[in-house]
Amino acid sequence: MVIFIKINELNSVLVKNIANFFTEQGKTKVVLGLSGGIDSALVLSLLTEAIGKSNVTAIFMPNKAITSDKSGFDAKKLAVLLAVKFFVVEIDGILASFSKLPWIPSDIAKANLNARTRALVLYNYANSTECLVAGTGNKSEFYMGYFTKYGDAAADFFPIGNLLKTQVRALSEYRGIPHEFLEKAPSAELWKGQEDEKEMGLTYAELDELLPLILEGKKIPAGKEKIGEKIKKQIKETEHKRQNPKIIPLSST
Repeated sequence: MVIFIKINELNSVLVKNIANFFTEQGKTKVVLGLSGGIDSALVLSLLTEAIGKSNVTAIFMPNKAITSDKSGFDAKKLAVLLAVKFFVVEIDGILASFSKLPWIPSDIAKANLNARTRALVLYNYANSTECLVAGTGNKSEFYMGYFTKYGDAAADFFPIGNLLKTQVRALSEYRGIPHEFLEKAPSAELWKGQEDEKEMGLTYAELDELLPLILEGKKIPAGKEKIGEKIKKQIKETEHKRQNPKIIPLSST
């Protein structure tokens, strides 16, 4: 596990490695979904430095029944501030087409349609412009399974996938991300009033304190065993979300 003592070291390594990734892939352009939240804000900021703002496109994809006006305002403000190409694509019409299915989708299936529809939009743009799709998930979300399979998990690379949520906040502050992003309660906005920490049943501070210990097989501090067990259980139950689809072997061994 690499430990960065200084935030400027972390910043430099990320920017350099993002730039190197594009060189390795033989690509120069990228698209990402800009939600109005801190994760996508940080990813956008890093990308503009790593490959140049003229090579970055951000797309805000609201579901008008759920997405707050504040999210749209903040997303546009950041895109203008960083001078990147910016589109707004309302996904309501696409979502409405699913009402014609010969079954009634469950509430969670409806919620996940938001993320999966956004992935369709991003890859449609990427295919049309020969660019890469940047994911905006972080390490805390990945290990809690707090993402949608083939939704926000659909990407060509994850610039902040090795950062805990608390590190995302620290790096965002270092990079001068506007304060409204830092102060906003984290939410995937898959339904009205959704908040990450309420849904998970613990704060990111609690999660990020124990997650590295759990992943390294170290002892949980006294008095925090209950939270530790909760995290371990969630990691185990969501392992399938972090794996590629299983290819059934032809061998009997």
